[in-house]
Amino acid sequence: MLLVGTSGWQYRDWRDRFYPPGLPQRLWLEHYAARFATVEVNNAFYRLPERDTFVAWRDRTPADFCVAVKMSRYLTHVKRLRDPAEPVGRFLDRATGLGVRLGPVLVQLPPNLRADPDALDATLRRFPAEVRVAVEPRHPTWWTDEVRRVLERRGAALVWADRLSRPVAPPWRTTDFGYLRLHEGGARPWPRYGRTALAGWVRRLAAAFPADEPAYVYFNNDPGGAAVIDATAFAGLARRAGLTVTRTPTARPTGAAGQAGTRPVRKSSDPGPAASPT
Repeated sequence: MLLVGTSGWQYRDWRDRFYPPGLPQRLWLEHYAARFATVEVNNAFYRLPERDTFVAWRDRTPADFCVAVKMSRYLTHVKRLRDPAEPVGRFLDRATGLGVRLGPVLVQLPPNLRADPDALDATLRRFPAEVRVAVEPRHPTWWTDEVRRVLERRGAALVWADRLSRPVAPPWRTTDFGYLRLHEGGARPWPRYGRTALAGWVRRLAAAFPADEPAYVYFNNDPGGAAVIDATAFAGLARRAGLTVTRTPTARPTGAAGQAGTRPVRKSSDPGPAASPT
């Protein structure tokens, strides 16, 4: 099954595109969760919410809703995977407030962090077996057999990432679930994805993961509502290919997703900086 959603839901320029005119922002999560069955929360990377916030997200969403949560930068970017016990413990103490709605934990590594298989292993060892973990390295030194063996041994997924409609990680299958992040497409208007690129990812996921294994797919190209448009298009292509997909909107968002050849300013009302190392 493909679980398709976006990386966040609180983007001001989705107003009047994805969110109806006049809908108060305090109801955006409910609107989103009625149309998507999963979301990736990035703001936890900048400022880890209190447990009460995670509990509130649980209470405001349907029983079948799934929340992937990005690990705090304190572990990945400040500590750089050193001494993981306290950061992982604090993160889990809060994020488990989601209860059964907690999906994978995304551990995104800094682009200048070189491979350290021992540190990665020590970090992954701190997560209980029932918590799915997806790791997104961004330095090419991580693409080694030793790193792959660590992921396989710990049951963690390697994040398949895309930028400008090109894969930026090897297509390793390291556990029984997949995790794909689509950061920025190469089509116009920016940062949209074209049909060919989306269809290519449908084929890759279908070939790697059988129907009884989940693959989480998140569109992170939020400016202008591009993520919602592309997630809807991707889901349509997957369904036509015979794949099972969680709910997605039945209609494209209204309004333009930016002008061709231009790069709109990224606007986010998620807590934390708008320009994220996503």
